[in-house]
Amino acid sequence: MRSIVIEDHFASWRAASLGALAEGLAPETIEWRVKQEPESPQEQALFDYGATSEEAEPRSTAVHVSKELAALLQDAALYRESQRWAFLYKVLWRWHHGDRAAASPADTDGARLHRMAKSVRRAKHDMIAYVRFRKQTSASAVQTPEYIAWYEPEHDVLAWAAEHFAQRMGRSTWMITTPRGAAFWDGQQLHLEQRRALPGDHRCDTADEAETLWLTYYRSTFNPARLNEAALEQHMPVRFWKGLPEGHLIPAMISEAKSGARRVAQASGVGALAGKTIPIEADMAQPARDQPSSLDTCRRCDLWRNATQAVGSSGPSDARIMLIGEQPGDQEDLSGQPFVGPAGQLLETAMTRAGLSREQVYLTNAVKHFKWEPRGKRRLHKTPGQREIEACSYWLERELHTVRPAVIVALGATALTALLRGKVSLSDHLDAPFGVQGGWGIATYHPSFALRQQADADREKVLAEISNALIRARELAESATPTATKQQQ
Repeated sequence: MRSIVIEDHFASWRAASLGALAEGLAPETIEWRVKQEPESPQEQALFDYGATSEEAEPRSTAVHVSKELAALLQDAALYRESQRWAFLYKVLWRWHHGDRAAASPADTDGARLHRMAKSVRRAKHDMIAYVRFRKQTSASAVQTPEYIAWYEPEHDVLAWAAEHFAQRMGRSTWMITTPRGAAFWDGQQLHLEQRRALPGDHRCDTADEAETLWLTYYRSTFNPARLNEAALEQHMPVRFWKGLPEGHLIPAMISEAKSGARRVAQASGVGALAGKTIPIEADMAQPARDQPSSLDTCRRCDLWRNATQAVGSSGPSDARIMLIGEQPGDQEDLSGQPFVGPAGQLLETAMTRAGLSREQVYLTNAVKHFKWEPRGKRRLHKTPGQREIEACSYWLERELHTVRPAVIVALGATALTALLRGKVSLSDHLDAPFGVQGGWGIATYHPSFALRQQADADREKVLAEISNALIRARELAESATPTATKQQQ
């Protein structure tokens, strides 16, 4: 075994990894150890794309990685785990020796790498969202910063967040303290140090005028009649309350809402008013409304209430192949683009195997809003119901009419149900193409089904099925001339 001692930051690990690769050291032959008192990391590029790093580091080897893997490694390096450096070297070793699956979410190591990077990115978002500065009335320009904040990040994202605040707070001096270190901005330069937390670090009992105004405003916006504790804890997890000025107000307001404030806020007398009952059919009870002109204004079902935004389509309007998924996922809901999460990356792998690219196909979903249910701090996917599929058929029909693809690939049972306008079995349509919309239809599994497989062999089998379906779609699209397809439609 070779023992390699590094400082606990990415730049030190990178230099040691390049040296280890140059010597041909396999991951299982290295014991990674961290210095007890690491120095603050200096800014350094991840890798020099397309060039070797031999000039900068004497005993190193050339490493060529994709930008996606570079970003994953750099984010995962901030993941708070004792074995992170050994794991990251294992991924880099596999990639350097030609095993590109190491960065795929369908691979065991790739899935772990993606989970680590996603958790770190969430920790970055949380720190930006939940750090609260308090102005110090006795601050001096030399010794004490004007603003102080205490925060407990889940991962080692202090340096990243400090750069964010340094770019946005001008020449005001500030300090963020955490259990593992502190960041200080003197108005011109950022200083970072790693240390143990001191007793009382998290206490800051003096509220400034702006904070008092904020608490007054926060109380005034609270509507007990619309209290939804699950949604509140989803968007503002309980673990952050102790660091927020308004945190101590929330339990009391929830208690008041449960003990009668809800009834006070409601116009309860309206329901007791007498009136004449008029019999009417349920279908006629809703007034006629104009059809929505854009996805952003769509209210045909209730999914828009809990979604960040509607997610449309991507791809050329004259594409020969249309791929229909089920609904947007968590990352699609945040970005507004279809198939950008782990399932989308797996779909791109299948398309590459089939000789297709994103620029050639039209990507969309049967349902345009993310349907989910809270599970701790996560939003878990929930399968759309038949009513929601039918409500979104308005948009899918418009897309089919506009694009007029020669081949339509339904990814999963929900997409197939939306395409055939009725409840159908996916297994009954997997073996052969079928006629639909004046062209060909092909049914296959949704990429998320592959992600749910525990064994690598099972995951690869599902991925192969999806790739074969896309190959059939490409062959059918190439054999059907555009003119013939338009005449059929």
